[in-house]
Amino acid sequence: MLFVDFSSAFNTVIPSKLITKLGDLGISPSLCTWIMDFLTNRPQNVRSGHNCSTTITVNTGTPQGCVLSPFLYSLFTHDCKPVYGSNSIIKFADDTTVIGLISDNDESDYRAEVEHLAAWCADNNLLLNTSKTKELIVDFRKEKSMPHDPIHINGMAVERVSSFKFLGTHISENLSWSTNTSSLIKKAHQRLFFLRTLKKNRLSADILSNFYRCAIESILTNCITVWYGNCSVADRKALQRVVKTTQRITKTPLPAIEVVQKKRCLRRARNILKDSSHPAHSLFQLLPSRRRYRSLKTKTSRFRNSFFPTAINGCKLENLCHSAAVELFRSAGEEVTLHIQQRPPHSANGPLGSRPDGDSSSSMSSLALLGVFLAAVAITAFVLYRRPGGFRRHTSF
Repeated sequence: MLFVDFSSAFNTVIPSKLITKLGDLGISPSLCTWIMDFLTNRPQNVRSGHNCSTTITVNTGTPQGCVLSPFLYSLFTHDCKPVYGSNSIIKFADDTTVIGLISDNDESDYRAEVEHLAAWCADNNLLLNTSKTKELIVDFRKEKSMPHDPIHINGMAVERVSSFKFLGTHISENLSWSTNTSSLIKKAHQRLFFLRTLKKNRLSADILSNFYRCAIESILTNCITVWYGNCSVADRKALQRVVKTTQRITKTPLPAIEVVQKKRCLRRARNILKDSSHPAHSLFQLLPSRRRYRSLKTKTSRFRNSFFPTAINGCKLENLCHSAAVELFRSAGEEVTLHIQQRPPHSANGPLGSRPDGDSSSSMSSLALLGVFLAAVAITAFVLYRRPGGFRRHTSF
């Protein structure tokens, strides 16, 4: 994976080339003229206190901070597409990533794709910042015979890293999420200081809960549908400890991280089902019974615990208590169904409804043993009653 960085991407857009591309996309000439007038002859100056710089006229780039700028940039780069089928280019505003699938140690397509991207950037007046461009290699081969040579862009070697922060999420070369969870927990602990400060000032529990959801839970659950399924047990416990600490501070019940993840997983699956143009919409195929979706074939636990297999299988609910399961499906949407089976009360440790599926069979075994015991007691009492000199009551007339 090659994480490309551009130098002042929005400021290097040429309006004339943008208008030409908009015309190729079928945008009306009147709208193109309006956008051209919006991007050219823009006066700019810098003000610091009561001092103001000389005004200059800008005819390149898109205005910084404008809502329209990221959209225009996305349209400007719409023709930046992969040339080879084994590669893909992911774009989000000015963040661009080249992903190449290398088979049989053949890197020619991947390296040619990078060269084609560099040539496309030169033709479109976009400056590649090689010093900030990073490469991350995910290699799970058991026998790594040859080391990977570094990628060169414009004569400079691209730095290879073991972890990279992409759109707020740390991706590691071994696809583990310990670095990502550690970073999220560190940020959450910093926000806990402000929560304790609000508690000392005797703010209400509702305000404290809202602060947690806005400032702490939003951090812990950032892109949670991507990474939580393959988190280690230690990382999940560390995330849940932050929630428990917050509960002790606010004195209010809060949803577990796992419950939040399952809610968002089902909600995202519902949105994909509603959008027929989504690239993953075809993955949701109903079985002939029309009650369930066809499960994806998975060979590794990493893929099995990822978003799409989990969403298609409806998120396993064995370890959720009754109230959490009901709340999960209530907020998930109308495309999922919930079947609740009542169980007799028991005296086990832990919350109600936290028993695994095997507890129903153990309850039946206990009832069978109790029935055998009562039958044995009844037979023994009958034998003693019939035996001479037993506990039969004698009555004299």
